[in-house]
Amino acid sequence: MSVFSEAELLLDVRGLNVDYEADNGTVHAVKDVSFTLKRGEILGLAGESGCGKSTLAFGVARLLRPPAITTAGEVIYYPRDREESSLTHMHNLPVVDGGVDVLSLTQRQLRAFRWNELSVVFQSAMNALNPVLSVGSQIIDVLKTHWPGKGRDYYTKRAIELLDLVNIAPDRLKSYPHELSGGMRQRVVIAIAMALRPELIIMDEPTTALDVVVQREILELISSLCKEFNTALIFITHDLSLLLELSDNIAIMYAGQMIEKATSYDIYKHPRHPYSYGLLHAFPTLHGEQRKIAGIPGAPPDLRTLPPSCAFNPRCPMAFGPCSTIVPLLQLATPGDRQQVACHLYNHEFSQRIPETEEIAASYEALAEGSISR
Repeated sequence: MSVFSEAELLLDVRGLNVDYEADNGTVHAVKDVSFTLKRGEILGLAGESGCGKSTLAFGVARLLRPPAITTAGEVIYYPRDREESSLTHMHNLPVVDGGVDVLSLTQRQLRAFRWNELSVVFQSAMNALNPVLSVGSQIIDVLKTHWPGKGRDYYTKRAIELLDLVNIAPDRLKSYPHELSGGMRQRVVIAIAMALRPELIIMDEPTTALDVVVQREILELISSLCKEFNTALIFITHDLSLLLELSDNIAIMYAGQMIEKATSYDIYKHPRHPYSYGLLHAFPTLHGEQRKIAGIPGAPPDLRTLPPSCAFNPRCPMAFGPCSTIVPLLQLATPGDRQQVACHLYNHEFSQRIPETEEIAASYEALAEGSISR
């Protein structure tokens, strides 16, 4: 009997901590992050640069290199028995709660895990692709490495299928990366990520350098592929508006911690955390009344010297007493609510009333007008 779960759960990350060791102090890049991912689910990770989004994703994929080190936590993956998966046919896999303990995989097991079960689309397609090899050679190289012995004709046919999957003509197999546009290069990287039909793909800001038209095309492509193949996706970006269109659920990070988790709809309609609201309303709307935009004041804290309190406290327009002395825990905003938030405004021990979204908006407006200062 297989030890692997056939339920919807695909990934379970528990209390993950990642540090960067430096001569001038340890940077706590990811602190006690936990989340689950279901098969076919699209999870968006949002936050400012340096908040720990990419470090978290690379920690899950075991792609961290020194001086980065995972200091605590578990990453449990629940594969399905599939013919094309070499991981499920391996012996002596480290098993926790019926799933594979990713952080304990040997190098040989890790080689089977990557690309077969989990693949990554990096931020810069030009850097991810080898400039001296044709697009076809790079796709076929992945297929040969993980699915050996199938013959040249099979690999070529599969490479053509993958290019067609991302709407690229088969004659582009012979093209080199510099001969393709930015959007086409990104499509090729997505094709390589889909080559072995993985259960999970991590995309690290794949549309950052693209114009808005190509960005829209890439997002539509990603969404359609995930639906067609029931592929789970972790999509990383600083642009919360992108995630609202693409993601099923969104997790917002600040100073290495998850401070809010909710469905895309709930984040859009009523963001709970003041930081989430600030991210969502940091750009002008195309419709509705004109309003003065209030950016989030200040800068993210030094991760080497995080305070023993709410890390967002010095920048928060709604901060009050406990925010400067107690670290808030990620918990349900209200009993029976779907949103989790790490904010004392929703802790009945400190706050007697749940704030409305309009109150958070008013606090930012007062900040923009100079009525309050941080």
